[in-house]
Amino acid sequence: MAQSTLDSMPGASTGTVVVTEPLNFWGGKRVKPREEKNAEPVFEPATGRVLCQMVPCGAEEVDEAIQSAYAAYQKWSKMAGMERARVMLEAARIIRERREKIAKLEVINNGKSITEALVDIDIAWQSIEYYAGLAGTLAGQHIQLPGGAFAYTRREPLGVCVGIGAWNYPFQIASWKSAPALACGNAMVFKPSPMTPVTAVILAEIYKEAGVPDGLFCVVQGGAETGSLLCHHPKVAKVSFTGSVPTGKKVMEMSAKSVKQVTLELGGKSPLIIFKDCELENAVKGALMANFLTQGEVCCNGTRVFVQREIMPQFLEEVVKRTKAIPVGDPLLGSTRMGPLISKPQLEKVLGFVSQAKKEGARVLCGGDPFVPSDPKLKGGYFMSPCVLGTSNTLVNGGTAHAQSALFFNTQSLSTDNCRDDMTCVKEEIFGPVMSVLPFDTEEEVIQRANNTTFGLASGVFTRDISRAHRVAASMEAGTCFINNYNINPIELPFGGYKMSGFGRENGQVTIEYYSQLKTVVVEMGDVESLF
Repeated sequence: MAQSTLDSMPGASTGTVVVTEPLNFWGGKRVKPREEKNAEPVFEPATGRVLCQMVPCGAEEVDEAIQSAYAAYQKWSKMAGMERARVMLEAARIIRERREKIAKLEVINNGKSITEALVDIDIAWQSIEYYAGLAGTLAGQHIQLPGGAFAYTRREPLGVCVGIGAWNYPFQIASWKSAPALACGNAMVFKPSPMTPVTAVILAEIYKEAGVPDGLFCVVQGGAETGSLLCHHPKVAKVSFTGSVPTGKKVMEMSAKSVKQVTLELGGKSPLIIFKDCELENAVKGALMANFLTQGEVCCNGTRVFVQREIMPQFLEEVVKRTKAIPVGDPLLGSTRMGPLISKPQLEKVLGFVSQAKKEGARVLCGGDPFVPSDPKLKGGYFMSPCVLGTSNTLVNGGTAHAQSALFFNTQSLSTDNCRDDMTCVKEEIFGPVMSVLPFDTEEEVIQRANNTTFGLASGVFTRDISRAHRVAASMEAGTCFINNYNINPIELPFGGYKMSGFGRENGQVTIEYYSQLKTVVVEMGDVESLF
């Protein structure tokens, strides 16, 4: 089993890795591209240098991968659930054994801190282990009918499923999508983001090593054109997509042409509501977790932080102080808490949102600028300082807000410094380390404002009032509501959106329903009663 890329990880450091192995995988092995003419450079975000070349798969390669997956599905689907479980448990074990190496490669390709990447790899093996545990429990029902007749249901796999991943959690998303698919007896063809192509193929090798039939988990590289080929292929039964709303709409439209099942996990502009009776220390930590994980490149981030007016000065002072203290730099260092954004265009886009926010009247309380680390090898990286948008001159100058809170919140002239609901930075998904803080007065008001968005992926509330906490959670038009915490997503819990944030779920027992189908079998034990 070729593992030269992983084997080089223990001694690797930022700016040293070059990936030369083929990034496609089907038929139980890595597959070289047929042509190199459409190769696209893949950059290491921390340095801006070229990490490898990504060559998109064409129609013949996509078909070859899907045919390979279909052949493997014919074998895998006939195995007992417990047989599939044993193979999946072995895959989880191998990932655990190599977590540090996989995490390091993930960091080099994605830019997130090694501390976060290690957690991502743990969640990946936990996902596979969790669905291995469910594989042997899949069952139907027996229904008694009149006259001794009966019926039963069978839960059966769909066939070949396509997974299309995003660049913020490359290895984890590949695991999230493949684990329930394989547990139900399906095969999967996975297309990573063209910006993060290097770790999904590692997962394919691990599945192979664990004992799945050759072709059961295939990896094809490419962008929109390759994705289109996958969505239109007649042998594909389902498409699970993670990414932006516009691309999700296209995936749904293409899949509809042949009535494929679709799961969409799209964008978000999630509200985090902080009431004056909260435990402020936890609320501040929750807001930081809700905005700055993976450089803010997280779809469920709580980027609209609504703070009850009475505690706004204390909250802002503490949030700004801690945001300024976030260590930004080499993502492979254990002390780093924020690495580079994924690409130069993404960095420019996020900085553009900050600039637009200032034009629309928001005040930058800290950050929001390009950041150049002191390490010379990081000069070309895509770094920025984490940003808080809100209000108060005292905070901008590093002063204390407590002494001026009464003046601050009773002075109409300062109201234009607040973020407003109609600002671009508050309405649109930024996908970068930018927190927008907005004041509110009443529970009724903030619920209405929090739900006034086309998105509905996540939400959060901090309060000591248990009744209020559950009232707010029930009122949120979102797939998840966190109470007194944020961005906690154990594999046991379903994850997905309302409204334009998508439909279908990942994780949890319910996801079995999205990777299987029910067949009803009716058994007559007597004579047929005919009208003819």
